[in-house]
Amino acid sequence: MKIKELLATMDERGLPLVEEDETIQGVLQQMLHYPHTRLMYVVDKEGACTGVISLGTLIRYLFPRNFEPAVHSRFIIPMITAETAKDIMNKGVISATGEDDLDVVIKRMIKARVKEIPILDKEKKVVTDLTMLDLLHYYHG
Repeated sequence: MKIKELLATMDERGLPLVEEDETIQGVLQQMLHYPHTRLMYVVDKEGACTGVISLGTLIRYLFPRNFEPAVHSRFIIPMITAETAKDIMNKGVISATGEDDLDVVIKRMIKARVKEIPILDKEKKVVTDLTMLDLLHYYHG
């Protein structure tokens, strides 16, 4: 089965997107606006996905004192000077397209230990997101 076939069975929902130059406060507001996800997808001016910000990353940025000594000293300066989504995003995006095989995507997600991914089009724009809860609902709902 292709991802696009699964997506056709799902209800549409808003996309948790922020632009690269969005403030950290703006990222937080957007995260609160999308309770179905724990990721924000960071996009450039053309709308292409350039990174992700996880809820964990946002929490570590907003509450760094509570993670000591787990926050390594080499990350302190970047965390202090971060002002935008681009400053704190993870550039290693695990993603899929509508043409990808569902079983391959599930294996990719499990191997990467991610619970949700963006589904991208040919221009790397986010068309939707797919979560492990979506997959559980499809297979066992």
